Amino acid sequence: MTATAGAAATARPADTPPPLPLLPRRRGVELALLVGAVLISVCGYAVVGLATHHALPGGAVRYGAGLGGLALLAHLAVRLRAPYADPLLLPTAVLLNGLGLVLIFRLDLETPGDHAAPTQLMWSTVGVTLFIAVVLLLGDHRVLQRYAYVCAALALLLMAVPILFPAVNGAKIWVRVAGFSIQPGEFAKVLITVFFAAYLAANHTALAHVGRRVMGLQLPAGRVLGPIVAIWLISVAVLVLERDLGTSLLFFGVFVVLLYVATGRTGWIAVGLLLAGVGAAAVGTLEPHVHSRVEDWQHPFAGIAEGRGPGQLAQSLFAFAAGGMLGTGLGQGHSALIGFAMKSDFILATFGEELGLAGLTALFLLYALLVARGYRAALGLDDPFGSLLGVGLAVLPALQVFVIAGGVMGLIPLTGMAMPFLAQGGSSVVTNWIIIALLVRLSDRARTPRPATPAPAHRRRPAPPPIAPAQGAGR
Repeated sequence: MTATAGAAATARPADTPPPLPLLPRRRGVELALLVGAVLISVCGYAVVGLATHHALPGGAVRYGAGLGGLALLAHLAVRLRAPYADPLLLPTAVLLNGLGLVLIFRLDLETPGDHAAPTQLMWSTVGVTLFIAVVLLLGDHRVLQRYAYVCAALALLLMAVPILFPAVNGAKIWVRVAGFSIQPGEFAKVLITVFFAAYLAANHTALAHVGRRVMGLQLPAGRVLGPIVAIWLISVAVLVLERDLGTSLLFFGVFVVLLYVATGRTGWIAVGLLLAGVGAAAVGTLEPHVHSRVEDWQHPFAGIAEGRGPGQLAQSLFAFAAGGMLGTGLGQGHSALIGFAMKSDFILATFGEELGLAGLTALFLLYALLVARGYRAALGLDDPFGSLLGVGLAVLPALQVFVIAGGVMGLIPLTGMAMPFLAQGGSSVVTNWIIIALLVRLSDRARTPRPATPAPAHRRRPAPPPIAPAQGAGR
């Protein structure tokens, strides 16, 4: 051993572990991906104008500048306050939001009296503003754990308010005042996820090991599981009264997934699927509004056979079929035949018709990437609350995409939810930006290098004596 190596060996105490390797921040990669996401969206906007009017749309520069400015501000906030955040979360969200604006602009051409793209861009601006606020102001996600019951109470209040307002398209999920409308249930889903994560993190040991075993399933004690089940039942009851079964299914799915992650008991998945099936069968039979959707799902072409013409689901299936493998091209489809919900519930049909199976595959991969990066952030955290919160926030868009895509493709009954970032809806796009902001904070916490901690006193070993140089080494 040389003198330099010997000095290095004696410089660090034996009870101190080697320093952790520094992870790259990847902010340059994020900026490059943001540029690509904005360019793809602007190109889509231009293609729609060329396909429909054989000229570039007049607002292409304004649209590109607006989307690019929002992306740049969000990137600067991440660079300043979350330098180790996952570099794929923000660009993926910007690309999905940009594609949604392109599709809404394309469908606005079919409805000259109802232009939704400017309003959607305004709501996107509000969403990015809240994204920046969360990234800048939320220094530590563990602060949210202190307000678990406050989040639960606020979520229940938000879900109950629409009961006082008239139903829209058969569901009481909107609050409309002086021409302004909002969907409180969209914000409630984030709050209820925070509550589920906080409560399960505090009681995961009791949920997994305390209680009695029934039919091979370890059931937790009622005093432990009771509060969370009670709040979940109240929320589902409120949503059933509002006939918003899509959000009810979403809450139930998040509850079951987080319960499984917290306890590690696979039996909860089976119990959750069984309860979901029983509840769906009961509501689909007893509730007329839901029953009509089940009938449309079972017989999507009944209207054609009876001479009434195709319904919305049939038109959606025709749109997917017309798209084929590569699609008809942006601006060259006929999905406007779907009717009033073409910009919201059925916007995925426009995507499938004009971009085909290839475009749908790319879209679903973007959503899968978003969910996977959320799971990765959850795995990198060392506190139970952060891990459960990351899983819950990642499950929210995953379940939404499954429920919406399954409904418009005829795989399951339609529930009337909004495709994340893609569909028209201010409450939805704002909530999704808040979810991305929380995932950015979680991923920054997970990837930030932690200082090496010395070993406990009872495990320390005395430093070895320095090695004497061999005889004759200095001769």
